[in-house]
Amino acid sequence: MDYQKILDSINEEMSYRDVTGQVASYIPELAKVNPKKFGMHLYCGQNQHYGFGDHEENFSVQSITKVFTLAMTMKIMGEDLWKRVDVEPSGNPFNSLTQLEQESGIPRNPFINAGALVISDILVDHLDDPKAELLAFVRKITGDDEIQYDGTIAASEKSTGYRNIALVNYMKALGNIKCDVEPILDFYFHQCSLAMSCKDLAKAFMIFANKGNILETGENILKPESVKRINALMQTCGFYDEAGEFSFEVGLPGKSGVGGGIVAIHPDNYSVAVWSPILNPKGNSELGMKALERLTTLTGVSVF
Repeated sequence: MDYQKILDSINEEMSYRDVTGQVASYIPELAKVNPKKFGMHLYCGQNQHYGFGDHEENFSVQSITKVFTLAMTMKIMGEDLWKRVDVEPSGNPFNSLTQLEQESGIPRNPFINAGALVISDILVDHLDDPKAELLAFVRKITGDDEIQYDGTIAASEKSTGYRNIALVNYMKALGNIKCDVEPILDFYFHQCSLAMSCKDLAKAFMIFANKGNILETGENILKPESVKRINALMQTCGFYDEAGEFSFEVGLPGKSGVGGGIVAIHPDNYSVAVWSPILNPKGNSELGMKALERLTTLTGVSVF
């Protein structure tokens, strides 16, 4: 498969002029991002990298990091995790309070904000320094020791994070949050501020395409059964109330973030990340969705 030729074709076809959405504005710092940014990176076996555009520029990966924290938590909790968070698609916006109330404080899945806050609570409860541990985990699976949090983004998230504050306090009242809310929120806001490139993301997510092993070193990071569950959750819940559309159009497990990033995997084949900050009404990268649909169309290969 000539992946570079395929990516070049996608780059020629796609244009920010063809999209009608806008960058995320509810986090002030994200509103400052250049909407014309666009990059894509694909990583596959034998250390093969292909990309175009802004694929090596760092951006705020936001909710994509929920896959990393889920993986870390599964190593700690095992099957007991599912007593505190469910595994069903939400069918609602990622920050819904109504659904949480209807379901007695048990989040529908780990990728909506409420679910990620439960995950944060577990990590704060079990780790001495969860922010350092998350950085170490991401640096290990990417091989990049320069990855950092963006403190400006984290502060911006904190200044406007009232709905997340409401979610964690409501779950605390219902008994599904064990730690004090302040360290949970501090960890969560920093988690979302993690700055990575499409290349970084493609390398990081290769463990989910490679049965839990780092491709370059062969080191095992996750059990195959954990990878199976994480990939299933990405397929069914990785795009909130647009998960069905992504499965229908793209046909790969993946995860999006309101920073405009999307990462997806084809098990045993490749990991791919795309970044375009303009979001559709569901909060997913409009150009990124189109680019990944073209990828699986032009390659003729998806998980289905």
